[in-house]
Amino acid sequence: MTLAARAALLRRLHSDPELLVMVNVWDVASARVVADLPGCRAIATASHSIAAVYGYPDGERIPLDLMIDAVGRIAAAVDLPVSADLEAGYGDVATTVRRAIGAGAVGGNIEDEMRPFDEAVAMMAAVVRAGEAEGVPFALNARTDAFLLAGDRDLDQVLAEAVARGRAFLEAGATCVFVPGQLDAETVARLVEGIGRVSVLAGPGTPSVAELAALGVARVSFGPWTQRVALTALADAGAELLGGGSLPATVRRLS
Repeated sequence: MTLAARAALLRRLHSDPELLVMVNVWDVASARVVADLPGCRAIATASHSIAAVYGYPDGERIPLDLMIDAVGRIAAAVDLPVSADLEAGYGDVATTVRRAIGAGAVGGNIEDEMRPFDEAVAMMAAVVRAGEAEGVPFALNARTDAFLLAGDRDLDQVLAEAVARGRAFLEAGATCVFVPGQLDAETVARLVEGIGRVSVLAGPGTPSVAELAALGVARVSFGPWTQRVALTALADAGAELLGGGSLPATVRRLS
């Protein structure tokens, strides 16, 4: 399948009636495990998790070359569309997106970091144009940090800003609007009503995948939590072994 075909498929998956569940990965081994799972239709990377693999904190502290290399290795290892977490674009969003496409990604997250409204919209439009220039209908999961950076602002005010940005991002050509944060079911429902095609981040304390599907969410991902699940299992098993125990009987050969 060509990159353009994979991109078109990823865009369609965001508009399907069925919720698109993206179990985030961070390297080839994790990508292959997730890609082989029943029901997996696409792969999403997690920038936090990839940075952690190389010993960097999140927030574009990892060199772009390393991030793109990781994305490329993941894309080459699976036969599914890959959406790359590209943070806020590493200073030159169009160039970063073109490099991600060159590495095999056909979609990605771009953060607005709550930049001025017009600047944020222009940035998302630049992503879409970069994909078009490469002949790839890049599936942009345009992220607004309205809730992550809300502080103690009034919920209704924050929600209104997220909706305004989300609508503008969709008008600029985004495939979906990513609104991460500790969101309850009522807030998610209001975002879906206000924006339409919404992507959320699920973690401890958020609505379940089934609940998010019922609320009309288009896409759900898990960010660094999937890596934390794996590392928690490693820590627990390591403590057992260092304490004189044995490996769990449930261990499988997945790599």
